[in-house]
Amino acid sequence: MTAIAAVLGLLGLGGGCRGASGANTGGGDGAAGFASMCATCHGADGRPPEAMIARLAVRDLTAVEFRARVTPELVEHQIRVGSRSKLMPAFEGAIDDAQIKAIAAYVASPRFVAPR
Repeated sequence: MTAIAAVLGLLGLGGGCRGASGANTGGGDGAAGFASMCATCHGADGRPPEAMIARLAVRDLTAVEFRARVTPELVEHQIRVGSRSKLMPAFEGAIDDAQIKAIAAYVASPRFVAPR
């Protein structure tokens, strides 16, 4: 959890992340979990703010090339281990297994990119 707080702190984006305590993680609902754990960096609709793209090269989760290859397993792995550059921290241990699976299933689903 410290790595998550450090990244957000460096960006001036404190808050928005909660972890092992289960607070503010959205329970088993992938959409709510994404909103509370991922939207700060990836954007509420999966399109990251320009500042996040410029500073951290945050991935657009709605990009055609990503949507063509996205699977729940791919997203789950990324959530668990973070990015190779370590700019996206590993969330394994910060949020529970059910929440990781719920967020991954939501991001990989057609519902994620459906108009809201």
